[in-house]
Amino acid sequence: MTQFDETVDYIVVGSGGGAMSGALTMLAQGKQVIMLEKSELVGGTTARSGGVMWIPNNRFLQQDGIDDSYEKASTYLEGLCEGQKDAPGSTPLRRQTYLQQAPQMLDFLIEQGIRIRRYPYWPDYYDERPGGLETGRCVGAELFDINELGEWKDKLRPGFMEYPVMVDEALLMANFRRSWRSFKILLTMIGRSIKARLTGKQYISAGQALQGRLLQALLERGVDLRTESPVTELLVTDGAVTGVLTEKDGQPWRIQTRLGVLVAAGGFAHNQSMRDQYIPSTSDMWTSAAPTDTGEMIQEMMRHGAAVAQMDEMVGNPCTLPPGSRKGDIRAPVQGITAKPHAILVDQTGVRYMNEGGSYMAYSKGMLDRHESNPAVPSWAILDSQFLKKYMLAGTMPGSKKPQEWYDSGYLKKADTLAELAQMIDVLPETLQATVERFNGFVERNHDEDFKRGERAYDRWLGDFLNKPSETLGKIEQGPFYALSVFPGDVSTYGGVVTDENSRVLRKDGSVIEGLYATGVSTASVMGRTYPGAGASIGPACTWGYIAAHHAASKQD
Repeated sequence: MTQFDETVDYIVVGSGGGAMSGALTMLAQGKQVIMLEKSELVGGTTARSGGVMWIPNNRFLQQDGIDDSYEKASTYLEGLCEGQKDAPGSTPLRRQTYLQQAPQMLDFLIEQGIRIRRYPYWPDYYDERPGGLETGRCVGAELFDINELGEWKDKLRPGFMEYPVMVDEALLMANFRRSWRSFKILLTMIGRSIKARLTGKQYISAGQALQGRLLQALLERGVDLRTESPVTELLVTDGAVTGVLTEKDGQPWRIQTRLGVLVAAGGFAHNQSMRDQYIPSTSDMWTSAAPTDTGEMIQEMMRHGAAVAQMDEMVGNPCTLPPGSRKGDIRAPVQGITAKPHAILVDQTGVRYMNEGGSYMAYSKGMLDRHESNPAVPSWAILDSQFLKKYMLAGTMPGSKKPQEWYDSGYLKKADTLAELAQMIDVLPETLQATVERFNGFVERNHDEDFKRGERAYDRWLGDFLNKPSETLGKIEQGPFYALSVFPGDVSTYGGVVTDENSRVLRKDGSVIEGLYATGVSTASVMGRTYPGAGASIGPACTWGYIAAHHAASKQD
């Protein structure tokens, strides 16, 4: 019989979006909650992300008169998931449950004081499919004054954006020299910054704002949140999880739970040995996941018989690695580069092989799939001088002089002709020339005959709204020409333990491990092997955390 040092209603392992949503749900039902975060910072990978949630049929869509429904969203999601193989995390029942419960989870968060708004235009990634929604189904937290967290301010994991702008505003703001609309966003941001300084506020955005708001709500409701408290073991009695082994003051500490344990501890993006086993040809150097995303809780659940699935999937985020990139840094994304006019992606033979816009998950998967037959990791983004004049590149402003180190290190290749550029990237000049000429022909006809780039609203949204007639197609014709390497990065892995419609962890035979719940990228995604829209990881993480808490609490009622 295990001797426990402490007893509580509910234990949550982790502090990302799913963990916080689950803890808040349980606290709202009058239960005690202990959250255990292994690092000194809270917020998980969610805090480093855009913080977007994909919530079909949500209240904001209804308020704004946009046509969406459970049926429409189901048609879309079922169509995307049709025919997928070996994806037990994405059963029809789990997909149905998500579509039913996600709007309720969102309503709950808003009722708890979490200020959230709809992104007016963030298209579904496959909006052309039946049930797809061009305006999108995305929501995110409003800007948050981190000073409201008091002593917890310095314990919130930093985000990727330091400016007081919403994510959709930031994406437009880079065009401030070319667009009055973008310039007005810049002025708005400057105004917010000045007002914040005068009033003693410090606004944060994106995923950090979502986590800041959730953290504030949890603290107000009395959560017992413990940092530097890694869980090293799930404690089991008669086949049921009854507690965890953690640390307190540097000593082993056993906590018993009355209602259950929710594991929301992330995936295994920073565990290279697990990557080699499940997602070969990928590297932990390419991930933007929090450094705590190391997979040990997935392994611990497996030790107790949990089934795992979809372990070869990841939330793709194609990236580039400027000089000085360090392990654990947030990576410079590439999707917004190659989806712009005057840019394409080629493999190591100089051949274009995919739509450079579209879903970032599909983008990274496309690179890995191509690599099985032709060397494509890394691939090369090919740009011309028009691109550098008009668009940002790896965090640098349009038209700005690029760091000399980029050229000296070979990170950014530059040549007066395509033939010279081809030699610099070890590609046959005639092959690269033919690839570019073929693409330029598509631009002239305003139709990408090979990969249909620009036919989806999301492709065009990633492009340049000022570029006509196509927001995403533009010739590569004005030297000098440039190339930089592109890697199939990620923001975390997308497989894990298999759970049921109540977020309960299942064994390989389908039986339930009593007392054990899981959510987020610790689990095999409900989306299976696809990504329907922005926030298709955080939305489900928060929803399944919400569902788990309701189910666990019902056992005591």
